[in-house]
Formats: sequence, structure tokens, C-alpha cells
Amino acid sequence: MSTPNRPIRVIQWTTGNIGKRSLHAVIGRPDMELVGVYAHGAEKVGMDAAELAGWPEPTGVTATDDIDALLALKPDACCYNPLWPNVDELVRLLEAGVNVCSSAAWITGGKQSPEDLDRIRKACEKGHSTIFGGGAHPGMSNMVGMVLSGACERVDEIRITESVDCSTYESAETQKAMGFSQDPDTPGLAESVRRESEVFAESAAMMADAIGAKLDRMTFDVTFTAATDDSDLGFMQIPKGTIGGVFGYHRGWVGDKNVVSVGFNWIMGSHTTPPKPLEHGHVIQVFGLPNMRTVLHCLPPKDWTEPGFMGLGMIYTALPVTNAVPAVVAAPPGIVTLKDLPPVTGRVAL
Repeated sequence: MSTPNRPIRVIQWTTGNIGKRSLHAVIGRPDMELVGVYAHGAEKVGMDAAELAGWPEPTGVTATDDIDALLALKPDACCYNPLWPNVDELVRLLEAGVNVCSSAAWITGGKQSPEDLDRIRKACEKGHSTIFGGGAHPGMSNMVGMVLSGACERVDEIRITESVDCSTYESAETQKAMGFSQDPDTPGLAESVRRESEVFAESAAMMADAIGAKLDRMTFDVTFTAATDDSDLGFMQIPKGTIGGVFGYHRGWVGDKNVVSVGFNWIMGSHTTPPKPLEHGHVIQVFGLPNMRTVLHCLPPKDWTEPGFMGLGMIYTALPVTNAVPAVVAAPPGIVTLKDLPPVTGRVAL
């Protein structure tokens, strides 16, 4: 396939924390034409995309929950930004020939059941379409790790750690699913967190494939740290003694050698001392010859006007996916990952 010799026709799927950042970027790109918006909530149906994205001028594109109407617009691509992927939705889009760029816990599709993954592949074949997943972590952090490995004669391990205070991410449902505010001795909690964070295992497997490592197995390990005092975060409470820190890795192994590790050192608020000090960013390490190390920090520009920095993280998550649209439209049909695409870049502001 190739990128059309016209603006790429794009639909935006959901306009939540991440989706509205993607929507804002699509509206502003001259090489993309926003043709439709899917609204998950009924209260957003009929609203202009500009109102949903914080764009200063009306676009004339209004949100709808009518999927058939969106597909009838014959979009080239969909920026798909719900919290979790819905296989039925993805199949409908892909079968209709719509290329999907997703931030919704998708890197390779490896966490899906074999049956669902087969449905996705067949949908791509039927629609001659492509699906790609990315974001900040997993996503951009893994890309930087793979690039750093290009400086090495020998790679022993790539290790990526998101090392941050998550208390500005106002999603109690997500945070509780990762163990926060729960009793550290809750039966089955480690397995629950493994399942919730399994997309990190997908990104580890992608990196292993990129460096030529055929994995024998994946493992998960996690340490829960109790809060030393009560924390009122507004959107949720972290009582003293409940989980205030989560430190874990999805690891890929060749024999007894750990060759890829993707994980998180997360705390919620100031009343937790994590096993390792926070580095307030994505710590990317390649162990080998030579060792390589960098930390990605997401920082505000001088003209940042929003209160707090949560919005920066949402942009950081959305834009590696939105900016990939032209490359995904040009890619061959099927499932593609960061290791398959050419470098994805942003656009200069003129």
C-alpha cells in the first residue's frame, strides 16, 4: 500500500484523556483530514470535534455513536484510543479497510486469545488493512531501547522502567486494577497485576524479536510497597498500610538468560518509599558492549498553560500513535509494530 496523494481521511475513536489529544493533533495537521469522531458517551453525540478537543474554531465534524455512518465515510485510518481494545470494534474497522493506529493496550496483539488474534489477522486480509499499536510506555520507550541497541556490538539485555509518581493520572479504576489502595496480602493480586499489565510483555517480546532473541519463556515479578500514611488524591484514597507503590517487570528469557525486561516503578503520592528511588521518567538501559543508558523526561514548554502536567503525559501517549498514521497507511496489510515501521516523527510548527 502507499500513502494517498491527498490528506489522509481520519476518524477519531473516543475523546477521553488520550483521545482528545489525538483529536487535537489530527485537526491541526494539513496532511490529515478529520472526517468523523466516535463518541463513547451519549452526552458527546452531536458535539463539534473542536469542542471535544479544545480547538479554537468549529470543524463542522460532529461526534456520533453510529459506527455504520463512520464507516460509510470511507476513512483511510482510525486513531483508536479507548482504554482497552475491543476485538469486535477492531474487526469491523479493519474489515472495512480502515487502518487502525491504537494506544489501547496493543503492541503485537500477543495478549489476545489465539481465536481473537486470528480474527484480527483475517480482518486485515479481508480489508487489506493494517493495525499498529504504540504509545509512551509501552511504545516510545521501547523504540528508544531498540535504537540504543544499535550502538552495541553485543546486547545482553534491554531493560525499560517507567519510574514515576502516578498520582496525577486520575483514573481510580486503572490504579486499583494495578493494586493501589488494596491490601498487600490480597490473594491473587500479583497475578491480577500481571494480567492488567500484560501489554508490557508484548513490548518485551517485540524488542526480543528485534535483537534476534528467540524467547523460551516470559515471567513476571512484582513487589508491593505499603503507604506510610493516608493519602487523599481527590479521585481516590490510599489509606496507610495499603499499597502505595508497585515495582514489577515482565521478563523474557533465552534459557536462563534474561534478555528483555519491561516494567514499572510506580508510586501514588508522597507517603511511599519505593524499592528504588524514582527517576521521574522512562529509564532505558541496554546492557552489553558497551552499556547504554538514558532517561526520557516529558517536560512542559514555556507556553504550557494547563494546571499540572497530566496533559503532557496524555500527549506523550497519544502522539506516537497519531504521528504514525501516514506510515501505517503506507504499510503492508496485517499487524505491524514499531520494529517494522520507518522512524515516526512529529511535524514542525510553522
